[in-house]
Amino acid sequence: MRQPLACILLLYLISIYGCGVYSFTGASIAPDVKTVTIQYFQNRASIIEPTLSQKFTEKLKDKFVSQTSLRVVESNADLLFEGQISDYRTQPIAIQGDQTAAQNRLTITVNVKFSNTKDNKQNFETSFSRFADYPSDKSLNEVEQNLIEEINKQLVDDIFNKAVSNW
Repeated sequence: MRQPLACILLLYLISIYGCGVYSFTGASIAPDVKTVTIQYFQNRASIIEPTLSQKFTEKLKDKFVSQTSLRVVESNADLLFEGQISDYRTQPIAIQGDQTAAQNRLTITVNVKFSNTKDNKQNFETSFSRFADYPSDKSLNEVEQNLIEEINKQLVDDIFNKAVSNW
Protein backbone atom coordinates (compact mmCIF):
# COMPACT_ATOMS: atom_id res chain seq x y z
CA MET A 1 0.00 0.00 0.00
CA ARG A 2 2.84 2.41 0.76
CA GLN A 3 4.65 1.94 -2.56
CA PRO A 4 1.80 3.04 -4.87
CA LEU A 5 1.18 6.12 -2.75
CA ALA A 6 4.88 6.98 -2.75
CA CYS A 7 5.05 6.51 -6.52
CA ILE A 8 2.06 8.76 -7.07
CA LEU A 9 3.55 11.44 -4.84
CA LEU A 10 6.92 11.18 -6.59
CA LEU A 11 5.30 11.45 -10.05
CA TYR A 12 3.29 14.45 -8.88
CA LEU A 13 6.39 16.25 -7.58
CA ILE A 14 8.34 15.48 -10.75
CA SER A 15 5.52 16.78 -12.93
CA ILE A 16 5.21 20.03 -10.99
CA TYR A 17 8.93 20.69 -10.73
CA GLY A 18 9.91 19.23 -14.09
CA CYS A 19 7.51 21.27 -16.19
CA GLY A 20 9.30 24.50 -15.33
CA VAL A 21 6.12 26.37 -14.51
CA TYR A 22 6.46 26.35 -10.73
CA SER A 23 9.42 26.33 -8.42
CA PHE A 24 9.57 25.90 -4.67
CA THR A 25 10.63 29.53 -4.28
CA GLY A 26 7.18 30.67 -5.39
CA ALA A 27 8.34 31.75 -8.82
CA SER A 28 5.91 30.94 -11.60
CA ILE A 29 7.98 31.04 -14.77
CA ALA A 30 6.84 29.60 -18.10
CA PRO A 31 9.05 26.79 -19.39
CA ASP A 32 9.98 28.74 -22.54
CA VAL A 33 11.46 31.60 -20.47
CA LYS A 34 15.19 30.91 -20.15
CA THR A 35 17.00 34.26 -19.80
CA VAL A 36 16.82 37.56 -17.95
CA THR A 37 18.53 40.91 -18.50
CA ILE A 38 18.83 43.30 -15.58
CA GLN A 39 20.11 46.67 -16.70
CA TYR A 40 22.07 48.96 -14.39
CA PHE A 41 19.72 51.06 -12.24
CA GLN A 42 21.07 54.61 -12.29
CA ASN A 43 20.64 56.72 -9.17
CA ARG A 44 18.53 59.73 -10.22
CA ALA A 45 17.57 60.73 -6.68
CA SER A 46 18.34 64.19 -5.38
CA ILE A 47 20.71 62.64 -2.81
CA ILE A 48 23.29 60.30 -4.29
CA GLU A 49 24.75 57.48 -2.23
CA PRO A 50 27.70 56.38 -4.40
CA THR A 51 27.34 52.59 -4.09
CA LEU A 52 23.54 52.32 -4.08
CA SER A 53 23.06 51.70 -7.82
CA GLN A 54 25.65 48.95 -7.93
CA LYS A 55 24.41 47.28 -4.75
CA PHE A 56 20.78 47.34 -5.85
CA THR A 57 21.46 46.07 -9.37
CA GLU A 58 23.67 43.22 -8.12
CA LYS A 59 21.15 42.23 -5.44
CA LEU A 60 18.41 41.97 -8.09
CA LYS A 61 20.67 39.82 -10.31
CA ASP A 62 21.61 37.62 -7.34
CA LYS A 63 17.94 37.04 -6.55
CA PHE A 64 17.28 35.67 -10.04
CA VAL A 65 20.42 33.56 -10.07
CA SER A 66 19.71 32.01 -6.67
CA GLN A 67 15.92 31.64 -6.91
CA THR A 68 15.39 30.61 -10.55
CA SER A 69 17.05 28.60 -13.28
CA LEU A 70 17.19 31.67 -15.55
CA ARG A 71 20.50 32.71 -17.06
CA VAL A 72 21.46 36.38 -16.70
CA VAL A 73 22.46 37.74 -20.13
CA GLU A 74 23.48 41.19 -21.38
CA SER A 75 20.77 41.56 -24.07
CA ASN A 76 17.97 39.84 -26.02
CA ALA A 77 16.57 38.13 -22.92
CA ASP A 78 13.11 36.71 -22.39
CA LEU A 79 12.68 38.96 -19.33
CA LEU A 80 14.02 42.51 -19.08
CA PHE A 81 14.31 44.77 -16.04
CA GLU A 82 15.26 48.41 -16.41
CA GLY A 83 14.72 51.52 -14.37
CA GLN A 84 16.23 53.96 -11.96
CA ILE A 85 16.49 54.85 -8.31
CA SER A 86 14.22 57.87 -8.13
CA ASP A 87 14.24 58.78 -4.45
CA TYR A 88 16.67 58.45 -1.56
CA ARG A 89 15.80 60.49 1.49
CA THR A 90 15.92 60.60 5.23
CA GLN A 91 13.40 62.40 7.40
CA PRO A 92 12.35 62.61 11.04
CA ILE A 93 9.26 60.55 11.87
CA ALA A 94 8.76 60.69 15.64
CA ILE A 95 8.96 64.14 17.24
CA GLN A 96 9.50 64.35 20.99
CA GLY A 97 8.13 66.96 23.34
CA ASP A 98 11.23 69.12 22.95
CA GLN A 99 10.71 69.26 19.14
CA THR A 100 13.55 66.87 18.37
CA ALA A 101 13.26 63.68 16.39
CA ALA A 102 13.22 60.41 18.31
CA GLN A 103 13.48 58.40 15.11
CA ASN A 104 14.43 58.99 11.52
CA ARG A 105 13.44 57.10 8.37
CA LEU A 106 15.51 56.28 5.29
CA THR A 107 13.32 55.73 2.22
CA ILE A 108 14.42 54.41 -1.16
CA THR A 109 12.16 54.40 -4.23
CA VAL A 110 12.92 52.52 -7.43
CA ASN A 111 11.08 52.92 -10.73
CA VAL A 112 11.00 49.61 -12.60
CA LYS A 113 9.98 48.72 -16.12
CA PHE A 114 9.54 44.97 -16.61
CA SER A 115 9.11 43.38 -20.02
CA ASN A 116 8.31 39.75 -20.70
CA THR A 117 8.88 38.99 -24.39
CA LYS A 118 6.97 35.71 -24.10
CA ASP A 119 3.87 37.17 -22.44
CA ASN A 120 3.24 40.91 -22.85
CA LYS A 121 0.32 40.75 -20.41
CA GLN A 122 2.84 40.43 -17.58
CA ASN A 123 4.67 43.67 -18.47
CA PHE A 124 4.53 46.47 -15.95
CA GLU A 125 6.02 49.84 -15.13
CA THR A 126 5.72 50.88 -11.51
CA SER A 127 7.49 52.37 -8.51
CA PHE A 128 8.54 50.36 -5.49
CA SER A 129 9.28 52.12 -2.23
CA ARG A 130 10.58 50.77 1.07
CA PHE A 131 11.95 52.32 4.24
CA ALA A 132 13.80 51.52 7.44
CA ASP A 133 13.80 53.50 10.66
CA TYR A 134 16.77 54.33 12.84
CA PRO A 135 17.20 56.12 16.17
CA SER A 136 17.96 59.82 16.06
CA ASP A 137 20.92 59.41 18.38
CA LYS A 138 22.71 57.68 15.47
CA SER A 139 23.92 59.53 12.40
CA LEU A 140 22.88 58.30 8.99
CA ASN A 141 26.53 57.53 8.25
CA GLU A 142 26.62 55.10 11.20
CA VAL A 143 23.63 53.05 10.05
CA GLU A 144 23.38 53.76 6.34
CA GLN A 145 25.01 50.62 4.89
CA ASN A 146 22.92 48.28 7.06
CA LEU A 147 19.75 50.19 6.23
CA ILE A 148 20.54 50.07 2.50
CA GLU A 149 21.08 46.31 2.71
CA GLU A 150 17.76 45.84 4.51
CA ILE A 151 15.80 48.11 2.16
CA ASN A 152 17.40 46.64 -0.98
CA LYS A 153 16.39 43.14 0.13
CA GLN A 154 12.78 44.26 0.58
CA LEU A 155 12.72 46.09 -2.76
CA VAL A 156 14.23 43.14 -4.62
CA ASP A 157 11.73 40.74 -3.03
CA ASP A 158 8.84 43.03 -4.05
CA ILE A 159 10.09 43.33 -7.63
CA PHE A 160 10.80 39.58 -7.93
CA ASN A 161 7.35 38.70 -6.59
CA LYS A 162 5.53 41.09 -8.90
CA ALA A 163 7.44 39.86 -11.95
CA VAL A 164 7.51 36.09 -11.50
CA SER A 165 5.13 35.11 -8.69
CA ASN A 166 1.47 35.03 -9.48
CA TRP A 167 0.19 35.20 -5.92
